Amino acid sequence: MDDRQRSSGGGARSSSDGSKSKTAELDPVLHSIGFEIEEVSPAQLTGRLPVTDRCCQPFKVLHGGVSALVAEALASMGAHMASGFRRVAGVQLSINHFRSAAVGDVVLARAAPVHLGRSTQVWEVKLWKQDPSTQGKGAQISESRVTLLCNLPVPDNLKHAGDALMKYAAAKATITPSRL
Repeated sequence: MDDRQRSSGGGARSSSDGSKSKTAELDPVLHSIGFEIEEVSPAQLTGRLPVTDRCCQPFKVLHGGVSALVAEALASMGAHMASGFRRVAGVQLSINHFRSAAVGDVVLARAAPVHLGRSTQVWEVKLWKQDPSTQGKGAQISESRVTLLCNLPVPDNLKHAGDALMKYAAAKATITPSRL
């Protein structure tokens, strides 16, 4: 092992380690609760959250505020990309909680645009429990709508705020808002 490998913590990274590193760079708050961002594009963002004590309320189920945090974060990143990396600001968040997720569950998240206007965007964010037998989506646990102002000017002192997102963003394609 050379000095570079030693200083970075060892050899090859697993894809989970790569997701954790990406999340740490894109959103330190999401990273702090264990969320792992997977897909990053202006048309869709996805990720997963292993439910641990760190993100639960006292009854050992996922805290509703954590679901709201995930929704706001993913929608804001998506809106930032969809607006050409202009500044965005969330102005409204509505969330419905359908089921709980307990410690040990894995929650899957997907954010996609519903409306991409010149001055506002609306994003829908859905969370599901991961089905342990298929590793795919199981029961839906929540659904959110996030409305954001977009195309706001970026202050000179924050011109590089979107650099990490640009680094990980998939090539911008024609974005057609779709139902999740």
